[in-house]
Amino acid sequence: MRGGVAPERDREAGTAGGIGASPVRPDGALKVRGEFAFSSDLWADDMLWGATLRSPHPSATIRRVDVGPALAVPGVYAVLTSDDVPGDRYYGLDVADQPVLAVDEVCYRGEPVAIVAADHPETARRAVRRIAVDYRVREPVTDPEAALAGGRLVRHVPIRRGDPAAVAEVVVTGEYRVGMQDQAFLGPESGLAVPAPDGGVELYVATQWLHADQRQVAAALGLPVELVRLSLAGVGGAFGAREDLSMQVHASLLALRTGRPVKMVYGREESFVGHVHRHPAILRYEHGATRDGELVYVRARILLDGGAYTSTTPAVVANAASLGVGPYRVPNVTVDAYGVHTNNPPCGAMRGFGAVQACFGYESQMDRLAEAVGLDPVQVRVRNALAEGGVMPTGQVVEGPAPVARLLELVRDRPAPPPVGDDPRQLPGGVANTTTPEQVVRGVGYAIGIKNVCFSEGFDDYATARVRLELIGGEPTALVHTAAAEVGQGLVTVQAQIARTELGVERVVVATADTTVGSAGSSSASRQTYMTGGAVRAACRAVRAALVARLAGGPGAGGDDGAGRVDGAGQIDGGGLELAGGVVRDAAGRTLGILVDLLGAGPVEETARWRHRPTRPLDPVTGQGDAHVQYAFAAHRATVDVDPELGLVRVVEIATAQDVGRAINPQAVLGQIQGGTAQGLGLALMEELQVADGVIRNPSFTDYLIPTVLDVPPMAVDVLELADPHAPYGLRGVGEPPTISATPAIVAAIRAATGLPLARVPVRPEHLTGTG
Repeated sequence: MRGGVAPERDREAGTAGGIGASPVRPDGALKVRGEFAFSSDLWADDMLWGATLRSPHPSATIRRVDVGPALAVPGVYAVLTSDDVPGDRYYGLDVADQPVLAVDEVCYRGEPVAIVAADHPETARRAVRRIAVDYRVREPVTDPEAALAGGRLVRHVPIRRGDPAAVAEVVVTGEYRVGMQDQAFLGPESGLAVPAPDGGVELYVATQWLHADQRQVAAALGLPVELVRLSLAGVGGAFGAREDLSMQVHASLLALRTGRPVKMVYGREESFVGHVHRHPAILRYEHGATRDGELVYVRARILLDGGAYTSTTPAVVANAASLGVGPYRVPNVTVDAYGVHTNNPPCGAMRGFGAVQACFGYESQMDRLAEAVGLDPVQVRVRNALAEGGVMPTGQVVEGPAPVARLLELVRDRPAPPPVGDDPRQLPGGVANTTTPEQVVRGVGYAIGIKNVCFSEGFDDYATARVRLELIGGEPTALVHTAAAEVGQGLVTVQAQIARTELGVERVVVATADTTVGSAGSSSASRQTYMTGGAVRAACRAVRAALVARLAGGPGAGGDDGAGRVDGAGQIDGGGLELAGGVVRDAAGRTLGILVDLLGAGPVEETARWRHRPTRPLDPVTGQGDAHVQYAFAAHRATVDVDPELGLVRVVEIATAQDVGRAINPQAVLGQIQGGTAQGLGLALMEELQVADGVIRNPSFTDYLIPTVLDVPPMAVDVLELADPHAPYGLRGVGEPPTISATPAIVAAIRAATGLPLARVPVRPEHLTGTG
């Protein structure tokens, strides 16, 4: 790790398994051995199986649904349509426009029309095939330009700063396209709904946001929120696609109708239509600069295809707009970003959330500008690099470190990988032996990206944590309970690390996330370590404060009287109290008591709700405003070998540098950077849902390709730790930035090797051979 020192490092340094360490993940060995229980492994006695009838048409009205033939199948216990939804028939994260089950029309191929519960999964699927639906097929709207012209606008975000008529000596323009990428998580949508004796339902589900699910499920069921209780089941990957509902309401409806537990598990093809995807984009850019490469203006038009329903499209559009010129100083900015409805599959959250699409556009432009003014790709970026105190196109001042130039220089100065050899395994054709060394051309490309962290535009973004310190078997033990979803990122480990650091105890138990504790928000926007980490820290410090009171014999001196609640920023320091090695000391290091003795009077429990500093909405006319909490930066240098004749590419090496503020868990940080980079590689070279006339043509991992171990190259990683003064422990969100700049760096390297413009991702073989 390189860089500055985060706050409180001295106190943290001696805590075994605490902040800055890389303890073993409790789920790691189980997952490696195949013993971890994912949501698709759930089971209950007397359980039924649910299945979904989905529309075969991208756009149609529904004249009639006949469920009689399905009900006649032996073993079928229920067949439900929209008429059987007892509460709200529409749901959505922000806009309730998506039907629980199609009401009188379908707007994308794969939209749920009816659901079945049966005593065997094959019986349920057979019954689904017997439901008769009379459709009147309509011509789908699948072109986002036509959708925009036809008034199907979801949101328009303008950004206006400086002189809209500014002129420049050097002008470069380009149009770029980004295909529809899938999150491609390995664990399909699945869960188990169990009817409760009080008329409610217990739902065990793989999700990213328990309380958002709870709110939407309760509204659809027509039940009070407290009667819908959710627990997090094992999650097999997420990357944004689990923010929206899938089978949650359907399984709950069937369980309440039949009075029996109902399990639903999507097959792989169904999963591809059962969740949102990354927004395809059309990006048009014009960059004006001086002859020495200093940016004068950027003008951009960004069009995002949101598919059939709203989901998170408004926020994705805002990100694409506000981050649309990249991490650069630009005095004059005109950006118009649009999101539209089409009859394509719904799009929503995916790692990078609007910043990925924009980065491919503005970084492609920076390479064109470098060529036009005679600078190398790093020079032109460093010359325009944003720095701390710089001003974003929205007028927001970057208050924390912004090491844009330093990150670029770090990847530039890394040693180059070895030259092309004659080992066929190291050539673009691989062991197929289709490429010879003399056919190979090498290229190097650079890119850097910017991403906001946490929710933006005035959203009331908070997280809640409950921490209980007690004696178990005579040993001080901390129990941490939040509703934060562990989706594979290592959050359970991070919560335990924070508790060990703050409370000085070795034994920490992290409870299963559920809705019996306050909301922790979504596991998205690179926010959970920041937000839930902040809440756990605040709750732990409240526990320390309660121990101070107990030492003094004041309120909270006995038993559970110490339980309480902290609201707001949670800036409680326990009166300078420090816990380490089972000894309680004051700020001067004097021993005040023994923790075991203090806890002999009973447990201490505190709940904290923690918020980041406030944001505000973008001005609807100018796009000005302090919309974001924090900015994160990552840079990449990609080295590729290309066989232009066959259209084959091998990524030889990727060097990356990222500022993480504070590495709470260094090993997990590296894993996030490497994993995010691999996902960016996928978008650059292979990952695209092929959608034609509203129909996904490749809904399988046979035809939707993701990088394998043979595709992912060696990665050289530099991690800076430049503390953000506003963040817990100075940390900075880590998960999304590496995905953002990996894609344009790889494409830039292919351009350098071939001289081709390559204005679309993923880059296909036919783009290199000139055959398509």
